[in-house]
Amino acid sequence: MDKGGKKGAAWYKLDNAAVMYSAIQRENYSAIYRFSAVMTDLVDPLALQRAIDRTMPRFPTFRVRIRRGAFWCYLEPNEAPGPFLKEDMRDPCQPVRFREDDGWLVRFFYYGHRISLEVFHALADGAGALTFFRTLLAVYLREMGHPVPSGAGVLDVDAPPPAEEQEDAYSRYAKSRVRRGMGERKAYPCKGTPEPFYTLNVTMGLVPLDRLRETARGYGASITEYLAAVLIESILAKQRREGRRRELPVALAVPIDLRPHFPSRTLRNFILTVRPSIDPELGDYTFPEIVAQVHHHMRLHINRQEMQAVITRNVMLQKNRLLQLIPSPLKDLSMAVSYRLVGCRPYSTTYTNPGAFKVPEAMRPHIQRMEVILGQSYTPRVNCASISYGNTMEITFAGTVKETDVERDFFRHLVREGIHVKVISNREEGLPDRERS
Repeated sequence: MDKGGKKGAAWYKLDNAAVMYSAIQRENYSAIYRFSAVMTDLVDPLALQRAIDRTMPRFPTFRVRIRRGAFWCYLEPNEAPGPFLKEDMRDPCQPVRFREDDGWLVRFFYYGHRISLEVFHALADGAGALTFFRTLLAVYLREMGHPVPSGAGVLDVDAPPPAEEQEDAYSRYAKSRVRRGMGERKAYPCKGTPEPFYTLNVTMGLVPLDRLRETARGYGASITEYLAAVLIESILAKQRREGRRRELPVALAVPIDLRPHFPSRTLRNFILTVRPSIDPELGDYTFPEIVAQVHHHMRLHINRQEMQAVITRNVMLQKNRLLQLIPSPLKDLSMAVSYRLVGCRPYSTTYTNPGAFKVPEAMRPHIQRMEVILGQSYTPRVNCASISYGNTMEITFAGTVKETDVERDFFRHLVREGIHVKVISNREEGLPDRERS
């Protein structure tokens, strides 16, 4: 954390990931994601607003607005009233506009039994946001008269926030002797027919976690590796139906939480992506072969040395002296153009799995399940995300495209493997086989 701004107010330099997310922001696009908790009881909006008001001061890196300096954007404390709870909407993860809604970069929604948090990715990654959300839910349950202790991932809202939670962990670990770049081939873009602004089609599949884990282990893979392989197989089938003369590799961007590999308590961004892929030009792959490819790729590339080399390259690029002298508007424009031309090319889509949402024992009876939604992609395609709570794994496809072929093939594969799937969608007509299980 740095000191600057008016009257010595605390402000934050954008971390390496936040620089990109703020640069590619535009009127009809923001890197937004959502976590939701489906509660056992109906949500009390007054109690939830009190919980928001009580929780926000404990998380200073969420209580900020974004400002554009002469050379870089930065985050400064947001002293405006709020943020205020709103009733939920059909199309979640709407773009943020920095000068609207008093500059808030987090949003809170409720509907029926559901409590939802939306976060602009420049603030935090999924792990940081889940720590915030878990604490908020604990405070809400206390407001409802349920004693929930701090600990087990619930932070004490009466304690001062330690500096470690506010650190830029990328800069801390940019110490590799090697700077490793991307250099991956262009991947099949997996685009579809764009929907009107702003329509986010969301399809959720609920599956039993124990059966899913058993199936993944049967292939010698983790749940993340298995689901990534199912997604790759579904996208390969989509590309094949298009009848391309030359098929491109199908590759996923799979975010990896760096905290288990580089100790840090930061609640800001601290992730990198790995790129499991299948090149259909090499020949046909059976599904077990796809799983094996994904498994070995992720085990090979998720290692401290390689990830630190990527961190170093990204941070050193941000600290380049010539880049520092370019005015902020030109810098953002060049980064946005570069992302459109290069950043999206190596990936067909994103799949993220933050894993199990764990809470203290006192909270467990009050939460039915968790949900996660990735907002729209930079290009018109569908993203995939999953999260588990108890014995329920929730898998979400979300995108601004009309077609449903990828998610349909994905869930049909799970059904063929003997995994029961309950599908929920915000589409008016739903999926053609939405009742299948």
